[in-house]
Amino acid sequence: MEKRWDVIVVGLGIMGSAAAAALARRGVRVLGLEQHAPFHAQGSSHGKTRIIREAYFESPEYVPLVQRAYVLWQELAERTGRPLLRITGGVSIGRPDSPFITGARESALRHGLPHELLDAEQAGQRFPALAVPGEFVALVEGRAGILFAEECWRAFSEDATRHGAELRFGVAVRSFGAEGDGVFVEADGERLLAERVVITAGPWAPVVLSELGLPLTVRRVLVVHVLPHQPELCTPDRLPIFLLDVPEGEYYGFPLLPEQGVKFGRHDSGEPCTPETARRTVSNEEVRWMTSILERYVPGAAGSVLMSVTCLYTMTPDAHFIVDRHPRWPQVVFACGFSGHGFKFAPTIGEALAELALEGGTRLPIGFLRKDRFGTTQ
Repeated sequence: MEKRWDVIVVGLGIMGSAAAAALARRGVRVLGLEQHAPFHAQGSSHGKTRIIREAYFESPEYVPLVQRAYVLWQELAERTGRPLLRITGGVSIGRPDSPFITGARESALRHGLPHELLDAEQAGQRFPALAVPGEFVALVEGRAGILFAEECWRAFSEDATRHGAELRFGVAVRSFGAEGDGVFVEADGERLLAERVVITAGPWAPVVLSELGLPLTVRRVLVVHVLPHQPELCTPDRLPIFLLDVPEGEYYGFPLLPEQGVKFGRHDSGEPCTPETARRTVSNEEVRWMTSILERYVPGAAGSVLMSVTCLYTMTPDAHFIVDRHPRWPQVVFACGFSGHGFKFAPTIGEALAELALEGGTRLPIGFLRKDRFGTTQ
């Protein structure tokens, strides 16, 4: 007899690994499939760090989801013994009408989150590494911080296998579909059967889920790591994670950390690509642009470049995620389009996917992430 799994998870980046762990902890038979090696750098889950923040400027609807994520990250850290999260606080800088400011303040007020609004002079006094233009303001929140991304990814993988999941790497999925009340997955010439399938394909989602007509685009974005010339101003106790909405674009950064220096990335633009066509190297001109912005607004963090890297954002038109069930095959659930701000939600998304797969619905408030907001009919 052919072996039949309860759930197959396609794609073992941070979201797929979180889903595999959430499913395995529920006692079901889980098979995870990943086309690349473990913890690879071809998608969107690699790198040492990610930001977590609570006063969520993108929408107040994310706040309950990120609050649940804080709880689940702590539980995962306790189960695996890995350091996953460090609270530093966070500061968002922009003009008073910047979405970084108004959106974060709306989330904070709606959910009763402690925060402060500082003028430019006050922000400079509080955070001397920053150079805040006089017409700008700064919103400070206390619970923002740093997720240690590689540790998080490894922790989910360990948690999944410890609870009985089988994770296979170097296995490319060619197709999937309904098989009676269950599903089949074609992977490198092998036909695998399961009751349910979870698709978390990251920047490969536009191809893997092409029949759904989802409005997904992939962008290549830039990150530089620098050694600050004033390191004493850039330690986590003096410089929290920071967001910048400035005339030159939208940026984010981290305080000085071992092995990565000060990490500084661009959030709002990047050339369209696919995982196969993305330029994986960063040009000297691109590095000069990034360091010039850092020197202008965070002069205490500017210095010699340690390294530069690229990452892939899988974007939706409204920059909100898509988490849903297949419209024709309810035994297929999927999550994609994390638009450069999804990593922090991984344990919550994993929990939601497990509930959608096993129960047909979730208690988590993810209705605003359904695919039908785009009017697709497939």
